[in-house]
Amino acid sequence: MLKLSEQALRQKIKAKETFECELEDGSLTLKIEAYAPVICTAIHAGHRMTDKIAEHCLLNEAERLYEEDPFTDQFIQSMPITIVANDSRYQYDLNRPLATCIYKKAWGKQVWKSALPTKDRKVSIDRHQCFYRIVDTLISVLETMFGSCLVFDVHSYNYQRHAQTTPTFNLGIDQIDMDRWGNVIHHFRRGLNRIELSNNKVHAGCNEIFYGRGYLISHINGRFQNTLVIPTELKKVYMDERSGEPYPKILNELNVGFKECLTDTAAFFSRRHTKKLRAQKSDMLSDVIEPSLLKLDRQLHRLASDLETLNYINPLNIQQERKRFFAQKGNYEPNFIYRPLKIDPYQFREQLYRLPVDEVRDAAIQQMYRDVIDALSSKIDMLVNAGQPQFVYDSLKYYGEPSLDDERNALFLLHACEFETPEPKNIGTEQLLSMFKQAAEQWDMQCRVESSNKLVAQAMVSNGKRTVYVNKQVNMSEYEANALIHHELGVHMATTLNAAQQPLRIFSLGLPGNTETQEGLAILNEYLSGNLRLERLKTLSLRVIAVKEMLKHHDFKHTCVYLVEEFGMTQEDAFKLAVRVHRSGGFTKDYLYLKGLAEAVRLYHQQDISALFIGKTSFKYLPLLNELIARNWLPKPDYIPTFLQKPEPNSEILSYLINTIQTSPIKPSAA
Repeated sequence: MLKLSEQALRQKIKAKETFECELEDGSLTLKIEAYAPVICTAIHAGHRMTDKIAEHCLLNEAERLYEEDPFTDQFIQSMPITIVANDSRYQYDLNRPLATCIYKKAWGKQVWKSALPTKDRKVSIDRHQCFYRIVDTLISVLETMFGSCLVFDVHSYNYQRHAQTTPTFNLGIDQIDMDRWGNVIHHFRRGLNRIELSNNKVHAGCNEIFYGRGYLISHINGRFQNTLVIPTELKKVYMDERSGEPYPKILNELNVGFKECLTDTAAFFSRRHTKKLRAQKSDMLSDVIEPSLLKLDRQLHRLASDLETLNYINPLNIQQERKRFFAQKGNYEPNFIYRPLKIDPYQFREQLYRLPVDEVRDAAIQQMYRDVIDALSSKIDMLVNAGQPQFVYDSLKYYGEPSLDDERNALFLLHACEFETPEPKNIGTEQLLSMFKQAAEQWDMQCRVESSNKLVAQAMVSNGKRTVYVNKQVNMSEYEANALIHHELGVHMATTLNAAQQPLRIFSLGLPGNTETQEGLAILNEYLSGNLRLERLKTLSLRVIAVKEMLKHHDFKHTCVYLVEEFGMTQEDAFKLAVRVHRSGGFTKDYLYLKGLAEAVRLYHQQDISALFIGKTSFKYLPLLNELIARNWLPKPDYIPTFLQKPEPNSEILSYLINTIQTSPIKPSAA
């Protein structure tokens, strides 16, 4: 980090340079990633004292920490302009005027052993004055650029000393012109009330415990007519206020929720009170990717890039076991063989959790990478147990299981009356390969198409090899062939190729929930391209039922017999479906196709979902993906199905069925 003098720092601000630095004396850190009409301060986050002044202090470190505001610098770190005071408020309090900025007593305790020497007092007073000269310079530049400026003055407070119930967030509005700025205060308060914290009922109030009478707002109000300062106190629910120990889960939730609220309020302020009449949340954030994020992303991709699930889940001896199963008329439990895992799971997990996630400043992006790391840890647990009895429990942890709604949707579709004329199944492997290659060439996709006799499915995309593998034993109709092409090439290969164009490799690895999202989008594309049939919907529904039966009985033969007797499947098709759900010991993934379709349809009708095609993404992170594209951190995807904008017509009956299976919305990740 740069070390700058006050003069050099202020010159950079006047020149509108972006930079991050610490003052030469170490008293504050200033970060300017982009010039936006919003500043965030954490003036009580610091704990440092000069050695000479510390010698005079009667209070130990724990006593000082108790009244300081630890972690408030974290709550604002996602924002582009932050000022963090590194010195303790016990050395000098930046929220007090110069004459009283050095305590004599604080919270009933004597602070100094004896009167501070004049020289040491001067050091503190000089730093206090320096801080406000820098603040004045910064606000002057921002008011010139934007007409107005917003300052979030962020603090925290100890609540256990209060007998009454206190708010999670308190806005001190005594020094705010509510006639002029009231709309911003009310918007900010509403946003704070939307933040969700584990085991805490969130309430944001105004003047409920503090009144915003500090010096920072007084100083700025006295010098600038067009800057709004919002003194904001956070209840220390994120830590043990006595010991200073943090509660990491709540801290992470606060970091993510607070970023969302700050950016949303800043955009609201900008649209109404600055020269920038059109502003989005993304406009309040930096458009330059953090170097720490690129470093983390490279390390994560290097560690996990070879971890393709189906390479280890698919049996190697399907055809041999199929022959044995039918030779014994179904009275045989297949003994499948799987590819050994070439990764030491202990070392893999250890390396995962050593990755420098905490160095990423943007709270929502940091949380996304945490989620990916947790998911990869669960994934390695699952893969290491492929073929073992405990595999099914790891699969449940990673993919989940069908809900009652999923089962009801499946049964609803299975009981739907046929209304389509069956098409002849006259397309075999060679013709299908030719159709795939022709479509890839037409869509300008640089990928390979090959046949394979090791597939459980009819086709599969290998992300690492950029290859579509087609099952050597294929017999399907033209509609089924076209649907498969739009499924595998139109979505799975498209997102593979799009991910390769992204600066962040995480979209090649896959976000948590990417299986449901990928399969949902792929089947949506079958529908929008006019190639989805009721028969296909019933196949997806049977997968849900097969997973349920597998979980109930853990018996391969039972699943086959149940599918034949209850739903009229052929023995061959029942065997194939039983293999899908019983492989590796119980693979629950297949219920996600129908669930993913329902969610994809719901989102498609509500908003633009093209950001989901940038790679192996997830419905949950759509708001964050839109933000990152708007910030120019991610390019828009090159390959997007044309049918998103111009869908082919479908029968009214099929459209009714598709729209009936919508499920409750997935909770989005905050952006």
